[in-house]
Amino acid sequence: MISSAASLLRRGAARRAVQSTGAVSAASTTKKASVPYSFFRSMNSASTIVEDDDSDYGFGKSVPDNKIPEEFIEEGEETIGEWTGCTRKFLAPLSVSQSGSEILNNPLFNKFTAFKSGERDRLHFRGLLPPRRVNMKIQKERVLQEIRAEPSMIRKHIILEDVHDRNETLYHRILVDHMVEMAPIIYTPTVGQACKEFAMRYRRPRGMYFCEEDRGHMAAMVYNWPEKDVHVIVVTDGSRILGLGDLGCNGMGIPIGKLSLYCAAGGIAPHRVLPVVIDVGTDNEELLNDKFYLGVQKPRLQGSKYYHLVDEFIQAVRHRWPNVLIQFEDFSSDKAQKLLNKYRDDILCFNDDIQGTGATTLAGVLGALRAKGELPTSLGDQRILIAGAGSAGIGVAQVLYQAMLEHGRSEEEAKNCFFIADEKGLLGTERLDQLSPEQAMFARDTDGGLSLNEIVNKHKPTMILGMTAVGGLFSEKLIRDMGKHCERPIIFPLSNPTIKAECSAEQAFEWTDGRCIFASGSPFDPVQLKDGRTFYPTQCNNMFVFPGIGLGVTLCGAKTVTDRMLYVAAEALANYLTEDELSQGKVFPDLSTIRDVSKKVAIAVIEEAIRTGQASRLDEKALADLDAFVQKKMYDPVYVPLIEKKA
Repeated sequence: MISSAASLLRRGAARRAVQSTGAVSAASTTKKASVPYSFFRSMNSASTIVEDDDSDYGFGKSVPDNKIPEEFIEEGEETIGEWTGCTRKFLAPLSVSQSGSEILNNPLFNKFTAFKSGERDRLHFRGLLPPRRVNMKIQKERVLQEIRAEPSMIRKHIILEDVHDRNETLYHRILVDHMVEMAPIIYTPTVGQACKEFAMRYRRPRGMYFCEEDRGHMAAMVYNWPEKDVHVIVVTDGSRILGLGDLGCNGMGIPIGKLSLYCAAGGIAPHRVLPVVIDVGTDNEELLNDKFYLGVQKPRLQGSKYYHLVDEFIQAVRHRWPNVLIQFEDFSSDKAQKLLNKYRDDILCFNDDIQGTGATTLAGVLGALRAKGELPTSLGDQRILIAGAGSAGIGVAQVLYQAMLEHGRSEEEAKNCFFIADEKGLLGTERLDQLSPEQAMFARDTDGGLSLNEIVNKHKPTMILGMTAVGGLFSEKLIRDMGKHCERPIIFPLSNPTIKAECSAEQAFEWTDGRCIFASGSPFDPVQLKDGRTFYPTQCNNMFVFPGIGLGVTLCGAKTVTDRMLYVAAEALANYLTEDELSQGKVFPDLSTIRDVSKKVAIAVIEEAIRTGQASRLDEKALADLDAFVQKKMYDPVYVPLIEKKA
């Protein structure tokens, strides 16, 4: 028995025997162990997975605990020597082509001072690091102490990005373990300021840049990127960064931040993501005259020159990585919908501002209806006022509209639920010649041009969604009037960053005497009213949706991202809410659960892809244990042994 088990373990090691550390979620305690979705592989004593070598997406075979003699089960963490706080459980080594200082300068492989003596010898950098070995736990504590001692959010961001630039494993470990604390630092609201100061704080190359001078060279340029297996690209042209407008090349902070969330929240390995800026110039006069600005200092390309440049980029990245997911991010409203319409039916792409915001808002609205004691199918009974008719506002309307059709409402019934206003007032048919086809769909035959206050008092909406980037737009009178017509109004000021929010959580709860159901694009602290009641606003942030969608479509090899996938993603998010969270007025789950939320969203997307024949890598057999499969593929940031690849 012992020799048989030993043989089994040797074969497992030879064939990349791997297991999860169990650090991601409670799901990792299921009978089938989970394996991180990356080259970072680790083991625990739950069971052994032997993966097929012919496919990175193959299912493994589980060896139950009771088949392995007790003497073969590894002990826990060490308490003395250089292994203090570390596991001695089997860790499949990673073969790297670098050695010496090259490894210390490569953030994918660098472990800072956690390299043990054996690695320092075999990788040829003994003497290049201080002698004491410090494990990841101590390293993490040191970074957290530095961050928490710094009062400035942008300084916290700089400290964390410094770790990102030098040690990606530690960086993502910090995010995974402290998402609630770190998300506002790496993304909204701090990322807006980071983008504005991008040129002044530029330290290290990250991502790729394409501009007009690169026309005709992009197919070759993409091979300058060192990683061969890119799964997700987040690309922006910098024309509409959050609510800050045209930041040009400085917008690179957005793809970097989004992909950090893809890795930490969605379990995509960091060597499989690529941030991109398509630099078509800028119309921001300040940047055009800024001697420190790093982008193209020319007015933005328009018309065919713009679209041809973008199209060459799309063709180039898909030529090298045919199955890559391309996420469009922060493109101006006049370009975003056109680009999505051109590519959405032919390639794997996704616009987070339109589709991600729509799916996340739908999840929040469904949660709000549950909080009111109503069924999801009552969505078609609501009167929905959307302030903002740009790509985000129209994207939200489209997703809510599709959900109503899903619930059995007719097209006419669904359209009549919407009141969409821009800076000129309620969209009406009298100005169809000024509206895009997507906007025209929601134009009303009467009352065109009504102000927000007039819409509230005449049509008595049950919910108001703000996507205008106009801070303070929701006045006290507007919200109080809405509260008069609706017992529990749904109020979602969704603009980012915080200074652009249409109203604050405190204002919304105070002006409705605590009766509203509230969610916002940026985080707000709990609100205590004068009568002692405390309310806990939740953040309607796309990070609850896009990492799971990306994980799902890349794992199953989806051909496109369909509207139905967006609906099931929103439904999975809405269903994740607990009754206790609903009783507190929350419409989104706690951010600390985001890894598990992303897994549930990914599973829903994969099931939909398989059902509709979209999944090129999986079939219905995968549905038998999809939870374990997705868990197995999620990247888990842990240190693994490194060995030098022989020539």
